[in-house]
Amino acid sequence: MGCFPCAGGDSSAKKTSKNKRIEHTHNDQSLSKPSDTIKVEQCNQVKKENAPNVKKENAPNVKKENAPIVKKENAPNVKKENAPNVVQTSVSSEVVEKSNEKNKPTPEGGPVNKATTFTYAQLVNATDNFKGAYFLGEGGFGKVYKGKLEDSDQIVAIKQLDPNGLQGIREFVVEVLTLGLADHPNLVKLIGYCAEGEQRLLVYEYMPLGSLEDHLHGFRANSKRLDWNTRMKIAAGAARGLEYLHDKMNPPVIYRDLKASNILLGEDYHAKLSDFGLAKVGPLGDKTHVSTRVMGTYGYCAPDYAMTGQLTFKSDIYSFGVVLLELITGRKAIDNTRSAAEQNLVAWARPLFKDRRKFWQMADPVLEGEYPVRGLYQALAIAAMCVQEQPNMRPLIADVVTALNYLASQKYDPSVNPVQTRRSSHRQQRSIDEKKPDT
Repeated sequence: MGCFPCAGGDSSAKKTSKNKRIEHTHNDQSLSKPSDTIKVEQCNQVKKENAPNVKKENAPNVKKENAPIVKKENAPNVKKENAPNVVQTSVSSEVVEKSNEKNKPTPEGGPVNKATTFTYAQLVNATDNFKGAYFLGEGGFGKVYKGKLEDSDQIVAIKQLDPNGLQGIREFVVEVLTLGLADHPNLVKLIGYCAEGEQRLLVYEYMPLGSLEDHLHGFRANSKRLDWNTRMKIAAGAARGLEYLHDKMNPPVIYRDLKASNILLGEDYHAKLSDFGLAKVGPLGDKTHVSTRVMGTYGYCAPDYAMTGQLTFKSDIYSFGVVLLELITGRKAIDNTRSAAEQNLVAWARPLFKDRRKFWQMADPVLEGEYPVRGLYQALAIAAMCVQEQPNMRPLIADVVTALNYLASQKYDPSVNPVQTRRSSHRQQRSIDEKKPDT
């Protein structure tokens, strides 16, 4: 697999996503079918002949020794006794049993679930009985409200799950187990939960800037334009959160629902992954994949997973590539307001990946030319590798993190560097191409 070039470069959520979830059964009958699903066959599958011809020599070049070294002994150990006392599903059993199978308590003791248990009355009080003025948004599993905890005056986000469906219970169990044990600055913090009667609620840290989707696609009032530096910072932060799930959690976790609306932004646009209801324990031992019901969001779901039900870590890499393309282009993963050829972001981008002279056409017009040409090229090269149709051609998340950390460190200053116009972008890209050795 090709690596990423880092050396040399310019020095320079009120509404949630309306994308539909997709679902199909593959050797896993444990979940009921949500009402807002669509058939996998409806996914806009990109034809193989349109796959980008990304040469390995053009891919960013990150040396393996720069990749983060993951120490297994530092990964969290999931203890069965820390699981919430809720109705058990096959999902909760799977998470706990696989965790215990691989992890035994160390003499020093592993990490414990730090989530606090709240009463329903406490959360009713925090939201003034879930008053409309506190409503933040609604997703496939329930509604989210802003609240204030009485004992600490802490501002929080409270997700109230739908009490009527198995799907909501499944998300509750997985989220408490995953976030209750996780500890990483690029994962949203789970403060606590409530499991009282039929009520299932999750309490998170409040992310004041909403979601990435809000800022990219105009769902947040008075949101400022995201400049190039901020976009690369968000991309690198999201990648680090995904790396923690893949390489440092024990057992490793496949996110399965990486999308712009699930990347939340804190102060100074610090990115954190959220909403782990679809998370799945990754393959253990000599297994290469997990066979499961296909679930995810239309436009972000890897085609190989959608067709076979074989979930791998590379399924998340594809979804990350779609998000990175959104950051670069400003386009939605699926946009039905565009012409048929441009509705699917990956399908639109793949022909352009074949010709570096057209890379400038993919830059978000909102940037108004304020971006480094070489940085744009490198970011697109990473995205192209991530959305390869063949999963074995997609990079490891550690390599993606290394490449994006580098790009995020290269601060672009529009007052020093020239603003890119159509002509100047083409001219600078041609200069970059001419400096490359013949292959």
